[in-house]
Amino acid sequence: QVQVVESGGGLVQAGGSLILSCAASGRSFSGYAMGWFRQAPGKDREFVAAISWSGNSTSYRDSVKGRFSISRDNGKNTVYLQMNRLKREDTAVYYCAAGTYSYRPDEYKYWGQGTQVTVSS
Repeated sequence: QVQVVESGGGLVQAGGSLILSCAASGRSFSGYAMGWFRQAPGKDREFVAAISWSGNSTSYRDSVKGRFSISRDNGKNTVYLQMNRLKREDTAVYYCAAGTYSYRPDEYKYWGQGTQVTVSS
């Protein structure tokens, strides 16, 4: 069992930056890939970024490539999402999840409650 809790969301102006953190507790955190997903009002949950258990592999949705960066510190049981040059369309609730390295939400078994990111113009 793994519990995950996101933090770091908030209100930011377009062009600004935020760092989201996801703290995990429970056994075998380092054995799970970690993913970030987001869901805007009226839209489906969508993949943002993922990182393998070792941190050697990462993947991103096209619209955030070059702006967002995912990383993890297995010693601290934490995964991060550095978000730069934020756009209004990045506004959403961001979720952290633990599971199998994939862009598919159903490959992730453990989910956090989400943290709101709002980008203003």
